[in-house]
Amino acid sequence: MKDRIKRNLMELMMVPGLSGHEDRVRRALRQRLDDIGVESTSDRLGNLTAYFPGQGPSVMLFTHMDQLGFIVRRIEANGLIRLERLGGVPERALAAQEVLICVGEGCDVPGIIANKSHHATAPSEKYQVTPYAELYVDSGLVSAAEVEAAGIRIGTPVVYAPHAAALGNDRITGTSVDDRAGCAVLLEMAQLLKARTSGPPVHLAFTVLEEFNLRGAQPLAQKLQPDIAIQLDLMLATDTPDMAVKGDMVLGGGPGMSLYSFHGRGTLNGVIPHPAMVHLFEHAAEVHRIPLQRSAQVGVLTDLSYVQLVGEGVVSIDMGFPMRYSHSAREVCDLDDLAALTRLLDAALSDIGPDFSLDRDDYT
Repeated sequence: MKDRIKRNLMELMMVPGLSGHEDRVRRALRQRLDDIGVESTSDRLGNLTAYFPGQGPSVMLFTHMDQLGFIVRRIEANGLIRLERLGGVPERALAAQEVLICVGEGCDVPGIIANKSHHATAPSEKYQVTPYAELYVDSGLVSAAEVEAAGIRIGTPVVYAPHAAALGNDRITGTSVDDRAGCAVLLEMAQLLKARTSGPPVHLAFTVLEEFNLRGAQPLAQKLQPDIAIQLDLMLATDTPDMAVKGDMVLGGGPGMSLYSFHGRGTLNGVIPHPAMVHLFEHAAEVHRIPLQRSAQVGVLTDLSYVQLVGEGVVSIDMGFPMRYSHSAREVCDLDDLAALTRLLDAALSDIGPDFSLDRDDYT
């Protein structure tokens, strides 16, 4: 299992898929589902879904396939390119980063986000972060005409240059671990769901637009009307010196369960999980001896926050994996956490039968 997760994760990390431009990632995922022998369908927004029939409350098990990045905002006469951020891109981590300007498969253009020459940097600038609006990309093309001839236009998507590498024994570093790691776990779940002989009906979904507006999954949920929604995403690892006061989430310590999330920066939304889901995952973790970490964070938001409000309300929970250095060009996760998350999801789903109660009073 861990070897398949590693292979799928590292391959998917190399496929660019800016939010709103996920098509290459969707095709890569569909091909992998085809190889497993699982049929999938996509909707107008680009969400990819596979259905596994069963008995009991219906489950929407999903993760997002898109990544954050940039959009070309302006092309200067000398060929330098200005960017607009798409998603929560940290300005302090941008200077000198390699990027990929996504013109089309086989036509993409590499570039670098310029960093002012050190020898020309005034003392007052040395400890300042340059606002993204003042940054520019140098693609090596020397005029606006050359840039446009390469297929680059205002609105062209740009991402961190795709990178994936092994780090230590079982860790992976690179771009878009958020949330190609979740995608790799769902591909493994597709293997298990295809082979099962019982369990609830499951809609396995890879969703779009999460990094842009968190609402790409909402039309899909409106269509499916699930009883239960389980969303997979990163959990903030807090085992580095800069994160120690933020929680108790350890890389390599097992999958995580969010007990509270709230954006807190202009978006009044978040998720407080349904007690039925908390009980379900705590029980499955205990029975199967799978370590389960707990998270409660402000500043974190997932597309589940909108899915939970569909129809009469959806019994919901955010599950995930510890990850370091979120939204930077070099994120880090642990393969053991991804494998344990897969086992935990499989165990929890097997406990959802026809008589599984969604009544809060049965758990509180």
